[in-house]
Amino acid sequence: MAQHDTQDARLASLLRAAVAARGARDPAAEMRALRNVLALDPANPSALNALGMLALGTRDFAAADSHFTAAANADPAAPPLWLNVANARRQRGDTEGERTALHRILQIDQRHLMATLRLAELHERLGELPQAGVRWGAVLAIVQMMPEAPAALEPIIAHAQRFVLERSAAFGEAVDAGLAPARAAIDPSERRRFDACIDTLLGRRRIYVNECHGMRFPFLPADEFFDRRLTPWLTKIEAQTDAIRAECAALLRGGDAGFEPYVAMDAGTPENIWSGLDHSLDWSAFYLLRYGKREDAAQAACPITTAALDAMPLNDMPGRGPTAFFSILKPRTRLPAHSGVSNARATVHLPLIVPPGCGFRVGGETRKWVEGHAFAFDDTIEHEAWNDSDQLRAVLIFDAWNPHITPVEQDLLRRFFMVADASGHDPGGAATIAD
Repeated sequence: MAQHDTQDARLASLLRAAVAARGARDPAAEMRALRNVLALDPANPSALNALGMLALGTRDFAAADSHFTAAANADPAAPPLWLNVANARRQRGDTEGERTALHRILQIDQRHLMATLRLAELHERLGELPQAGVRWGAVLAIVQMMPEAPAALEPIIAHAQRFVLERSAAFGEAVDAGLAPARAAIDPSERRRFDACIDTLLGRRRIYVNECHGMRFPFLPADEFFDRRLTPWLTKIEAQTDAIRAECAALLRGGDAGFEPYVAMDAGTPENIWSGLDHSLDWSAFYLLRYGKREDAAQAACPITTAALDAMPLNDMPGRGPTAFFSILKPRTRLPAHSGVSNARATVHLPLIVPPGCGFRVGGETRKWVEGHAFAFDDTIEHEAWNDSDQLRAVLIFDAWNPHITPVEQDLLRRFFMVADASGHDPGGAATIAD
């Protein structure tokens, strides 16, 4: 035991001498100390690694590789030693040897930043662009997990971001070109979900989820715009577009009479996304139905619109729905991104007056309103609207049932809210901002 302690002390002393010689820039003295260490302990990883650094300094890359490899084999779980091996092999042009050493590090730690970075560089250097894209993406993911990335990494991170973006764009172009013949043979409505899937995979759009501020009805598809095959009744109201537009235009000729601000918050409401439109006629409504109650005077002024609405599968829940109104968006008015109360309903737009410069986004899909072409959407998915023109925009908006909810479920929902209202408890689910 005493002899072993003596040898350990001797090794420690020699290693300190080697470090001191390195600090004094005396490579000959450092070499002597390291040789003495190896005479006592031939597999000492610290001495072998130090010899490799000396060889690296003299550009003897073969000797550096030999020393670093011996050090790494002596302490195989030490990533820095394998990183030195990879460096020496890169310097001597041993690409496959460098690759092997870097993979050894990732077998120890899959999130090792420098090994991942060096592999990304290796793939890029060899023109292995798909693999380089994967590794540069991994570099960005590892950096993102760090509390704070070192400033020295900033140019590397910038390069990784550029490379990943360029590769994603190139892949997207290849996908579009490869799928073009198949897509051309399929109606856009038939491939809408597939296109959204591919665009999401390529980072060209995101998938939005329901954000219900009231009742969430489970197991319904979180689809942004409902497929026309689910809403065949839209053709009935579309056929009345000219007459409905004429009734809306007659109201507008009377100025703002009968129209009221859509956003009318109670006094003391905290500042929020709607504050800029609070009590403003920039976004106004002429109500025909409000929370399930008929607006008699309004309906008398718009008999054709009223009859057309009565033929729709309205979201009829006494005291809560439906709501139907002419929505007026004045020139240069934008509505902030928002979401509604319950996915039990579908919100329907029948565009009546749509100047150029108007648009509507639900989730990841943006559409232009086309006069006379109605659509239904899930307003619990983030959506926004804008009128960037110098003319007003007019749309008939009304609530219908979500087409995925069955008649039995509709009846049960009505009964639930009747019980809830009778109890004096408000479970949520009333209508709110919807456009």
